[in-house]
Amino acid sequence: MRVGYRRVSSVEQKFDRQELGELDKVFEEKISGSTSERLALNEMIDFVRESDEVVVYSIDRLARNLKDLQYIIEKINSKGASVHFISENLTFNANSNDAFAKLQLQMMGAFAEFERNIIRKRQAEGIAKAKAKGVYAKRGTTINRERVRKLKTDGLSISDIARTLDISRMSVYRIFNEKSK
Repeated sequence: MRVGYRRVSSVEQKFDRQELGELDKVFEEKISGSTSERLALNEMIDFVRESDEVVVYSIDRLARNLKDLQYIIEKINSKGASVHFISENLTFNANSNDAFAKLQLQMMGAFAEFERNIIRKRQAEGIAKAKAKGVYAKRGTTINRERVRKLKTDGLSISDIARTLDISRMSVYRIFNEKSK
């Protein structure tokens, strides 16, 4: 079975760029790669079975640091499934001892992590400059939390709430976790 995984970092982004070819099942999510709590990723890992092929457009779509990348690939491989990255044209499976492919994976993973760190640094610098000029304002709450709670009391599931409000399921879960604290 060919299983796809696609991720974009925000709700506004689209999956169009990540063409994966013909697949039997696709897992998609709109969430930052820097977070380790990615529901669709975890569902995909639970779903794959021996001899499945997980197809991902590029390494940075699966993980943003080398440690997570290696962990995710190892977890998929331990189930007897392989991971194929289209952009880098790399495939990893439990039976492969391709030293060059492993080196490439480590280098690409390190570059993805480096890129993420540079983005964070630039973002922090931009915020500091904006604060110094007095023009920085934190992003306000964009999700109507009361509406989320009302939809839940009306009997909608987490997935239905997310679809109705065009937000991620993780956002819905976060709101319910806030309430219980």
